Amino acid sequence: MKICIYGAGAIGGLLGVKLALAGAEVSMVARGPHLSAMQASGVTLISNGETMVCDIPCVADPAELGVHDYIIVTLKAHSVKAVVDNLATMCGPSTAIVSAVNGIPWWYFHRLGGGFEEQPIDCVDPGASQWNVLTPERAIGCIVYPACEVRKPGVIEHLKGDRFTLGEPSGEKTERVNRLAAMLREAGFKAPVKTRIRDEVWIKLWGNVAFNPISALTGATLVALCEDPGTRALARKMMLEAQAIGERLGARFAIDIDKRIDAAAAVGEHKTSMLQDLENGRTMEIDALVTSVQELGQLVNSPTPTIDIVLDLLTARARCW
Repeated sequence: MKICIYGAGAIGGLLGVKLALAGAEVSMVARGPHLSAMQASGVTLISNGETMVCDIPCVADPAELGVHDYIIVTLKAHSVKAVVDNLATMCGPSTAIVSAVNGIPWWYFHRLGGGFEEQPIDCVDPGASQWNVLTPERAIGCIVYPACEVRKPGVIEHLKGDRFTLGEPSGEKTERVNRLAAMLREAGFKAPVKTRIRDEVWIKLWGNVAFNPISALTGATLVALCEDPGTRALARKMMLEAQAIGERLGARFAIDIDKRIDAAAAVGEHKTSMLQDLENGRTMEIDALVTSVQELGQLVNSPTPTIDIVLDLLTARARCW
């Protein structure tokens, strides 16, 4: 099984090392000092008190790697558009592209059925470049739950979590998704295959659409914003708006909204990814996590007044930082 990790940062590095140690033929695409360090000294993973060093082929130009069975994309959503043509160079007739990217995925309406069948989502796939070049038939959905950090170039620390939930857009349990799940399990991960992968997308996005922008605007950690009456109420309003949209599109929310907020509070003094990006001068995942929900709301005529206000503030915050 030939697997490429495209975007070998924290999550990508975790996947690459564990899959390679489990016997998969793995390569990784990265850039900058992180790439140079991995090429010189291998990829170092610190997990559960154990340090593992793995010599994995790492390149900047994916054209060097040839065709793969699976390409696992672990970039931030806004970075994918720039590499669509590069991804295409690794695709053969049966290559699957595993979208391990936060937010509403570009393939969301592929084989969904209903009135929006095959509808591209402009804010996450501008110009429908992923849809047209990569094609949604290649897509496998993936919800990422582990938390990792790049401690220094070439060194990834795995903090917690071991689940990568997979699913075909069609809901079928195909040979290709089952084969990938088996390989992930062999590498030590939990890899359930879901027939309703979009439900999993919404459950994770449910928190991200609210907690991430509120934390970026206030500087609050998860526990702080969930326990403060004002920010908790704001998050709840945003989540209710998102839930209404998801349900109009057929998604099922299997957990109570307050239990979802309480679960986020239980994470503790954790800074969301959006707050971390803001503080480190990186581009925030605004479109994938927030604008996408607004766009889907407009599509199904479900109002998002609270999300709209927070999105305007967040966009201004990003411009002024």
